[in-house]
Amino acid sequence: MRGWLFTKTGVAPKLIEKDDPKVVPGEVVIDVKAAGLCHSDVAALEDPGWMALIPAAPVIFGHECAGVISEVGEGVTEFKVGDRVGVCPMHPVTGEAIGYYRDGGYATKLLVPAVQCVHLPDEVSFVQGAAATDAGMTSYHAMFTKGKAKAGMKVGIIGIGGLGQFAAQMALIEGCEVYAVDKSPEARKLALEIGCKKVYETVPELKADAPELIVDYAGFGATTADALDAVAFKGTVVIVGMGVLQSTVSTYLMITKQLTLKGSNGGTPEDIEGVYDYFKTGKLKPQLAIISFEEVAEGLERLKKGEVKGRLVAVLD
Repeated sequence: MRGWLFTKTGVAPKLIEKDDPKVVPGEVVIDVKAAGLCHSDVAALEDPGWMALIPAAPVIFGHECAGVISEVGEGVTEFKVGDRVGVCPMHPVTGEAIGYYRDGGYATKLLVPAVQCVHLPDEVSFVQGAAATDAGMTSYHAMFTKGKAKAGMKVGIIGIGGLGQFAAQMALIEGCEVYAVDKSPEARKLALEIGCKKVYETVPELKADAPELIVDYAGFGATTADALDAVAFKGTVVIVGMGVLQSTVSTYLMITKQLTLKGSNGGTPEDIEGVYDYFKTGKLKPQLAIISFEEVAEGLERLKKGEVKGRLVAVLD
């Protein structure tokens, strides 16, 4: 098999060859068909603080993928050889993620616990299926599982990138009134095109609309602090973006406005199923840019430079 190896911060990933994984009880081997590229991988390459989150390094990178099961381990009953599946990045019990605690999805083959697999409907492509496992799942978990978004609710979304565009479209499909914030003119244009009611360049501009829920998919410290000021009385702010790993917030605002501040990390196989259901409606159409498997390192560099619109997905033959 081939895979992109992460060694440490500051060192570009390298495409290597290694032995194919051997199936073990409770796990399956997947022939990977598509793998999404994530800003967290860029952060791991740039910020030494991420090394503590990647205990398996050196490790095959990548945590959002979809493919076809080629081997099934003893005791696995819910999946069979030939099944199309997406892979939940995090183990539902241990919380350990592929690409961090064990080899991940920037590879031609992947060994993964069966409990992390989700059946991929025929109506959903491998590219969509891969993007749904992180960008989709993470945005869904923050918006619906943590944020409790529902029809008729005013929702603010900070960051209309790989996650934010998923969140905006799903919230709109659900019947929410969506307000978007992004410093990029192109992202603001996209937000209007997908149906957001209003679009702003800065978070404080949201205050006039007083959303009941604001989800911060950027996570640059000040964005979260400003969200607490902008959200409605007794509102909720969910932070999921990890643009920086520290923030200073006003406890005064949290107390006097009786606010709820929640963190959201990843999601569950059930969240991925929810995203697949939105895809099946035909209404969820996030921007997905396709590259080849051999272009993963180049794609991560493009992400770093802000040259990618939407979500970047590598496809394998």
